[in-house]
Amino acid sequence: MNLTDTPVLVLTIVLFVASLALAMAQWGGRGVVFGRIRTAERRRGPLRALSYLGTVLLCQATAVAMVFVVVNNENLIYDSWGDLLGTSNHVRAVPVPPKDGGLGGDQAAASASPPAKVIQSFHAPDSDAVPRSVQQTDLKGRLSGVDGEVLVWTPPQYDDPAHKDRTFPVVELLAGYPGASSTWFGTMEVVAQLEPLMKSGQVTPFILVSPRVNLLGGTDTGCADIPGKVNAETWLSRDVPQMVLDNFRADRTADRWALAGYSAGAHCASRLALAHPDRYRAAISMSGYNDPIGESTSLTAKDPKLRETANPLYLLTHAATPPNVALWVSGKKGDGLEDATALQRAAKSPTTVTPVETTGAHLTSTWKPLVGPSFKWLTGIVPPR
Repeated sequence: MNLTDTPVLVLTIVLFVASLALAMAQWGGRGVVFGRIRTAERRRGPLRALSYLGTVLLCQATAVAMVFVVVNNENLIYDSWGDLLGTSNHVRAVPVPPKDGGLGGDQAAASASPPAKVIQSFHAPDSDAVPRSVQQTDLKGRLSGVDGEVLVWTPPQYDDPAHKDRTFPVVELLAGYPGASSTWFGTMEVVAQLEPLMKSGQVTPFILVSPRVNLLGGTDTGCADIPGKVNAETWLSRDVPQMVLDNFRADRTADRWALAGYSAGAHCASRLALAHPDRYRAAISMSGYNDPIGESTSLTAKDPKLRETANPLYLLTHAATPPNVALWVSGKKGDGLEDATALQRAAKSPTTVTPVETTGAHLTSTWKPLVGPSFKWLTGIVPPR
């Protein structure tokens, strides 16, 4: 049973109500009968005092548990018990990834020596917070050694017979840390917001893909390949896209792929786009950061060399040629805006950076209203065809 499942919420509510009922029954023994206070036990002793204390603590514990579950379900911070307890580990192995030839290079290699396709079976999402129109698969990354769930939603036009031969652009949706693959579809309500805009033609009909980003318990990977620890970058930029290409009518050129993320996922979106312009055309970054130390638990922040080279600003200023990448970067003063303007100042054609100032807190309630405007911007970069 997942942490965000409805039965867990119901259980915490029942336990809280039961603890209150127990307290009322216990203290009711001191109640009034026929207008007189019962005084049957004037001497209570330490055991009775301890029982009262235990009941009070039980009420507090069940109240805290209920509030935590309500808040977690609202924001989808932790999707599983393993993520909450820090025991979740989705790294099966850490092989040395083969040379990266970009999205086009992978397709050329596959054509020259066809490997077995990554054909997946899909099922309803594990999280009750995710719309039933979203499909989930459990992917074993061939190149990365990472195992994790991937959520996929196809646009309204995908199953329309009039578009049966059409391929569709793709956006990878990256959660923050901690965060769940279900957050974009749950708390952020990306389907509810974008489906009407896709039907009306205001937003390009994208295939939306949300892979697991949190791969090691209690640690943010920084979406990087770290020898001996994790191949998060290979998982996100190679294994997940290959699975999408093998199972859906997805466009096969880099100029039809993009990323979107919030918080730590925003850092990843910008970094992956700038590091792989042969795989992605654009990125949406909501309240992200350049220096990996923006997430103190990040593995890239703990390594001086990685902290330098995993910085999107470093990638932009040290690129052999300016990458043909468009960035939409939002943030408020002290929370991403300065990083956005730094990227804008460093950008040289054909790189473009569009800073957007926000005023809200570092919460999904700030990022959720940005989904529509950011995807309308993305439509100008990756138009329908």
